[in-house]
Amino acid sequence: MRLFKNRLLNFIQKGLSARQFRRVASLEQLRGMNRGREVSKSLGQRLLTLSKLEISTVLHRLGSCAEGLSHAEADSKRLQTGPNEVEHEKPMSWSEHLWLCYRNPFNVLLTLLAVISFITEDATAAAIISAMVVISTFLRFVQEKRSNKAADRLKEMVSNTATVLRRDPSKVAAAEAEKYFGEQLQPKPAEQIELPIKQLVPGDIVVLSAGDMIPADLRLFAAKDLFISQAALTGESMPVEKFAEHKDVSISNPLERDNLCFMGTNVVSGAATAVVIGTGNQTYFGSLAERVCASDRTLTQFQLGVNKISWLLIRFMFVMAPLVLFINGFTKGDWPEAALFALSIAVGLTPEMLPMIVTAALAKGAVILSRKKVVVKRLDAIQNFGAMDILCTDKTGTLTQDKIVLERHTDVFGGASDEVLAMAYLNSYYQTGLKNLLDVAVLEHANLNTELGVAQNYRKVDEIPFDFNRRRMSVVVSEQEDHHELICKGALEEVLAVCSHVRHGTQIEPLSAELLQDIRRITAALNQDGLRVVAVASKEMPIDREAYGVSDESDLVLVGYIAFLDPPKESTAPALKALKANGITVKVLTGDNDLVTLKVCKEVGLQVDDVLLGPQIEAMSDQLLAEKAEITTVFAKLTPLHKERIVRLLRSNGHVVGFMGDGINDAPALRAADIGISVDSAVDIAKEAADIILLEKSLMVLEEGVIEGRKTFANMLKYIKMTASSNFGNVFSVLIASAFIPFLPMLPLHLLIQNLLYDISQTTIPFDNVDKESLSKPQKWNPDELGRFMIFFGPISSIFDITTFAVMWYVFKANTESAQSLFQSGWFIEGLLSQTLVVHLLRTRKLPFIQSRAAWPLLAMTALIISIGIFLPMGPWAHYFKLQALPLTYFPWLVGILLCYITLTQIMKGIYTRRYGWQ
Repeated sequence: MRLFKNRLLNFIQKGLSARQFRRVASLEQLRGMNRGREVSKSLGQRLLTLSKLEISTVLHRLGSCAEGLSHAEADSKRLQTGPNEVEHEKPMSWSEHLWLCYRNPFNVLLTLLAVISFITEDATAAAIISAMVVISTFLRFVQEKRSNKAADRLKEMVSNTATVLRRDPSKVAAAEAEKYFGEQLQPKPAEQIELPIKQLVPGDIVVLSAGDMIPADLRLFAAKDLFISQAALTGESMPVEKFAEHKDVSISNPLERDNLCFMGTNVVSGAATAVVIGTGNQTYFGSLAERVCASDRTLTQFQLGVNKISWLLIRFMFVMAPLVLFINGFTKGDWPEAALFALSIAVGLTPEMLPMIVTAALAKGAVILSRKKVVVKRLDAIQNFGAMDILCTDKTGTLTQDKIVLERHTDVFGGASDEVLAMAYLNSYYQTGLKNLLDVAVLEHANLNTELGVAQNYRKVDEIPFDFNRRRMSVVVSEQEDHHELICKGALEEVLAVCSHVRHGTQIEPLSAELLQDIRRITAALNQDGLRVVAVASKEMPIDREAYGVSDESDLVLVGYIAFLDPPKESTAPALKALKANGITVKVLTGDNDLVTLKVCKEVGLQVDDVLLGPQIEAMSDQLLAEKAEITTVFAKLTPLHKERIVRLLRSNGHVVGFMGDGINDAPALRAADIGISVDSAVDIAKEAADIILLEKSLMVLEEGVIEGRKTFANMLKYIKMTASSNFGNVFSVLIASAFIPFLPMLPLHLLIQNLLYDISQTTIPFDNVDKESLSKPQKWNPDELGRFMIFFGPISSIFDITTFAVMWYVFKANTESAQSLFQSGWFIEGLLSQTLVVHLLRTRKLPFIQSRAAWPLLAMTALIISIGIFLPMGPWAHYFKLQALPLTYFPWLVGILLCYITLTQIMKGIYTRRYGWQ
């Protein structure tokens, strides 16, 4: 774990971008495709052919064997086939990426203006505008280039793995030598290793269990109660059972062949061994994905919000720029100059740095989150992280320590029983499906195998794997070949449902209503002590059978219980308190017993308002459940579909819902949530479904991530609000000046320089501090508020722009065309300084510089821009920019105007906050 985190921090500090992770042919997009579409005929025919051949023939064709490939053989094959990745988005060349960074409405307008300036022989203006385009494009190109590489490396570090058989090359060589000399070939040894999915090659032997993603197209040659969810490819919600041998040879659809599994699906329950028959684009999944990549991605709510704001400003520009053109054209008579000026206004209204600011803000947020042990898979999820107001989480490992200890093993009536312990051990020892923490606790019980000699006299006959509907699993073992015994272990209610008798000492008694009442009383007492109770039952089976199924789990004899303790984490109580203080309501969604869950909630200080159980939820309509979900804290005895349904209904109530889970049963809810949160130790399907991966399964880590997400979002909003209100004020001032002043109040060149300097001053906003008050509650994306904010604060600067006009006109007599350079220089400085000050005024609801101070990068950058703004007209290069030095008596007027501007803005901030709040 330490190595993982160190490697992660080493590269992530280089910076990430707003580009969301490019998942391999998004499952959501595949669901939206027409179900009738088929893969290419050649691929379909190849899959059908391989499904019909004997497994030995398939292995021979692929150059493999039942013991798998050696590392050298796999490496050689990988050189031929390439990595096991679906290339649904071909990597762009640097030139294509550069063009993409340039191609936005803002840069197109700037380029048009530069061309017009060059044609009209205004070389200085053309150079300034070109510099703006180059700087904006280059910043975005460099940032995204770095972040794309970092994102790809990050994706690899949280990627899923597959369990693969590999042969020892030295022993393979020995076996080949034996074969050469004609001696009997000994079985080739193989070891199970975990490999990143992208390293798989055709011919690899893969071992599957519950929770695994199917890593490639596979042909099964051993399967036991294997159920696969193929919803991503077929749309069918129910899992389908797969077998080593296909039964109906007439079926021509590869998806319906019993012995084929496909990349992009996942194992719901059971176990299997299979050979890889297709990787990357040569899979059924890859064939469909090639069609998907031809269509546009579905935009997230965050992207839609950014686009909505951008187009709001562009529409505003299309209204204001023509007004400026006609007013100046009619009043000044110089239409070419008026057109140039109107284009400059258009540029001033466009937030051309918005893509770069958003990218930088998300990048900085991802870097900080990584240092807090939070890896962001889909970077746009940062906004949802900050907006989350309900967190749904499991109990085990989140509220508790995730270190389950086997605390008691009792008979049906509560007395200690080694027989129950021995049966539980055999069940956990021989099961090959999804080994959970309960099995680990049983197997790690002190010297159990040595002390009891449990496994020495038994061999495994068969098993009936666990699934989340039955909530139990069974193994069948044979003792000294004289009888078979089915041993079932699972949730109390589900085991009782298939029991007809109980063991009382050496006697077997029918399960009567009185006994059932005693059982519930005894197990309830264990639950109230915070113990999780698992029932153990058994049944004698005929010795002549070797295959068993779910139907054999009937008429069992209840022999007792094993009880586990999972103590609460010390960090849980303060984390819950911190989440509540930050406006996040925590709800517990668990498949566990409600009494155990309530005990844990009480110990960690989580106030429980109401409890709902799975069977009650089944009987509720969506409307009723949506109402109950608002006031319910604990949801217990849930199935995966219950969790998903609760999350969807909470979202439909207007909440931004996060779901934290790490099991296969959590995958549907992770996909349904606004933000899915998992851990790096989760099962494959949970990590695939999640947007955020925690390197530590702790609510405290999550709380820190939420705060950082809110900081990132708050800083993005700052730029958008500042730019919108400042640009609106400038245009409003220009309209007034154009109507009454006989010359242009500012040359196009001046507007462009001012705009460039102002934009540069805001590049450090992503690194700014955020007031604690802005982090105390969830922040939701609200593009509609921008128009109100812009109209409310924009005209304030216009009041003082007009004051500056009056001072320059009447005090300094800059009221003729010959003196227009002095007038323009005066407004240039005042306009730039007021725009720069607005960064500090609108970044906080408090008094700037005193109650709330910006981060030092922002302070330094704005100070630098103010210095440059004053130097340009006052320095030796003023004539290059068609400016002139101002008299020193101008500056006391400037200071007075700016102080009045600060005072009025503070007053208006108070009025706005009381009326609308301050996000």
